[in-house]
Amino acid sequence: MREQMSNQTGLLDAAGQVADLAGKRAGEAEADRQLHPEVVRAVIEAGFARHFVPSRWGGNAGTFAEVTRGVAVIGESCASTAWYASLTASLGRMAAYLPAPGQEELWRDGPDPLIVGALMPLGEARPVPGGWRVSGRWPFVSAVEFSEWALVCAMAKTDGPPEARFFAVPRDAYTTVDTWFNVGMRATGSNTLVLDDVVVPAERSFTREAVAQGRATDADAPCHRVPLKAANGLAFAVPVLGAADGALKLWTSWIAEKLRTSPANGISGGPTYDGTLARSAGEIDAARLLLDRVAAVADGGAVTALETARNSRDCALAVDLLVSAVDRLFRAAGTRAQADGNGLQRAWRDVNAAASHVVLQFEPAAAAYAAQALHRA
Repeated sequence: MREQMSNQTGLLDAAGQVADLAGKRAGEAEADRQLHPEVVRAVIEAGFARHFVPSRWGGNAGTFAEVTRGVAVIGESCASTAWYASLTASLGRMAAYLPAPGQEELWRDGPDPLIVGALMPLGEARPVPGGWRVSGRWPFVSAVEFSEWALVCAMAKTDGPPEARFFAVPRDAYTTVDTWFNVGMRATGSNTLVLDDVVVPAERSFTREAVAQGRATDADAPCHRVPLKAANGLAFAVPVLGAADGALKLWTSWIAEKLRTSPANGISGGPTYDGTLARSAGEIDAARLLLDRVAAVADGGAVTALETARNSRDCALAVDLLVSAVDRLFRAAGTRAQADGNGLQRAWRDVNAAASHVVLQFEPAAAAYAAQALHRA
């Protein structure tokens, strides 16, 4: 089914089908604090897991521009589903940094395993013959209950200073703890992953420095030669763009209907509705242009240090614009938007929750950009 969907319609059209299903399941997914299994399967079948997988393993080795458009479409209906689709694609890209035998093991049954990730080095790894012994607890691992593999980051003991490394572990090697009870992005099921003294072969590990610099093993496509900070912000910012698009469409349809049906009550658009619509739509458009440029730079081949810093800055700035736009829409929507189950309040909660991610904070991104720009002045 996945190959038929992908071959006949492409990722963008397949994303539209996922969005339809995710929208119907959104309320149920929020209540369950995790996505519906049908939605999880639909994302895989649409081609998101294999999007960045190297072609030699049956993947698409695709572009950032294409996955950005697909994730944004899904986000209009359900930000949590978009978050999951975006991250499972990104983790497939990161897994390409494994040594070739590790890649072969991960993708031996095909390019579609659901890989989840924990990017902060919260674990500890000790060298053992043939590999590493890894332990740790990693919170906020989205869709972990449905995962088949995980990439976790730990500080590895070496002869010199400790070294941050990623480790690929199969589902039977780790357990989970139900810890996700957040105000927004509730359906992501971002629970805690636990490794307890698990031996990981050397071929299932790579350094964080390799992915930071964009040095993938036998890279066969531009997407595998992109420094992490030049593209990582997209994975978290684009679901926010999709949610803001959905909020704007919902708000606009409400207000248009209100103005059509309530003239006798003295309700008019006036400066409040006009200004809200124009400024919020403009901010969303501006954010989209910023994120499109980030994707284009990442797809363009060699990325300079200044472009890497600018991409991080643009992702953080885009999300600031999107939060402003959705906050304004929510304030102008009135009490109706605050009801449980209302799509606008869900988008408002999701946008503000997603914007708190460490990758999307403007101040550190601004500092990194200024350091590069002023160095070249």
